[in-house]
Amino acid sequence: MSNNYSPMGDEPTLPAEQAPYYSQWRGNQPPDKARKPYQFPAQEPPATPDAALLPTRPVAYTRREEDAPLYAPTSPINYGGAGDRAGRLPRRRRRRRGCAIGCVSSIVIGILLFIFLFITTQKVLAFGSAISTQQSPLSSQTSYMGGSQRINILLLGYGGSGHDGSYLTDSIVIMSLLPQSHHTTLISIPRDLWVQNPANSGNYTKINAVYPVAAGATNTDPVAGGNATAQKIALVTGLQINYWITINFTGFKDFIDAIGGVDVNVPDSFNACYPKNDDAAVNPAWIKIQFKKGLQHMNGATAIEYARAREPVEVCSNSVSQNQAELTDFGRSRRQQLIMQSALVKLKQWQTWPSLFNGMDKLKQTLYSNLSLADLAEFALKMDLSAAHRVGLSTSNILENATASDGEAILQPVNADWTQIPAYIQKQLYN
Repeated sequence: MSNNYSPMGDEPTLPAEQAPYYSQWRGNQPPDKARKPYQFPAQEPPATPDAALLPTRPVAYTRREEDAPLYAPTSPINYGGAGDRAGRLPRRRRRRRGCAIGCVSSIVIGILLFIFLFITTQKVLAFGSAISTQQSPLSSQTSYMGGSQRINILLLGYGGSGHDGSYLTDSIVIMSLLPQSHHTTLISIPRDLWVQNPANSGNYTKINAVYPVAAGATNTDPVAGGNATAQKIALVTGLQINYWITINFTGFKDFIDAIGGVDVNVPDSFNACYPKNDDAAVNPAWIKIQFKKGLQHMNGATAIEYARAREPVEVCSNSVSQNQAELTDFGRSRRQQLIMQSALVKLKQWQTWPSLFNGMDKLKQTLYSNLSLADLAEFALKMDLSAAHRVGLSTSNILENATASDGEAILQPVNADWTQIPAYIQKQLYN
């Protein structure tokens, strides 16, 4: 048997004319003509009369569109040369123009952003100065709420000028915060609590009159009013209260409108009569209002009606009131807490931030505090109102109804034991 390998084996039907081809695989060609492994003979150009006219280097060649594969470029292929260099120059110039336009655009955007931030900063600082003349906007009395000590802020709400009893603080809420854990307690103080006013004077009034007695009938000294009320509430509750905020309800209504209203989850249905002009002393006409249990979107006017309603339906109609417990001071205090919570939740939503510019203009006429803007902002951010513990002093726990010497209906601790109030609050605080 032959030792020479044939790709076709010993096939007896192999045509004789193919033998020379396979002999190349067997190495029978002369050494100088033997094909090297993996190498094929060069293709000779066809001999034509015009062969001498063919170019000596590759030239641009474009296939017909119907012959080109799907991925092939549709424009002619250029293999180099002066034409190619000339074709690249315009593209470089276009890139430079695009870069220049982009740089100019970035500069313009940066300038506009700087102007916007500058105007915004100036407006925020002006707002901070307007709501607290005692503290500069960026200062802090609380180490920016960075400590571990409990911070108590007294929130006082009044009707404002144009109302009967304009500066009687019908809404009194202590906001107690542990900054590190964000644990928040809201403590409502009923406006009818009977206290000595001014201190050590022997004269007694409802606790909602402490502010106007100190601030003046036209609120000429709000700092004196805030300080006097904070001291009285601290004495009654046993809490250290150094800071206070006052809210004008009329301005608060405009503020709620400015931020697009608030969403309030009404816990109980009720109805009531409400002054048509928000003050029966200004306009004696009444309107009947109705609130249904469940989530409701409220504008400023509706939110204030919900927070302040207290007159039964019998005042303005022949109907019978629904759920009169909501019309007590205790019910009102709870509703005021819900409005406050809803407003703060709305402020924390980034979608509300663009409307804060208008909101700040309204708040200038609404808020006043002995805290700086920075401290107020930190306090609002750290409060956790969604899980806040709510405490209300009422006749269902440690208070009882009483009558003053002039026949006025008042509230006092059970058996006139004032030590019950601090003890009860300490047990209720969210630790």
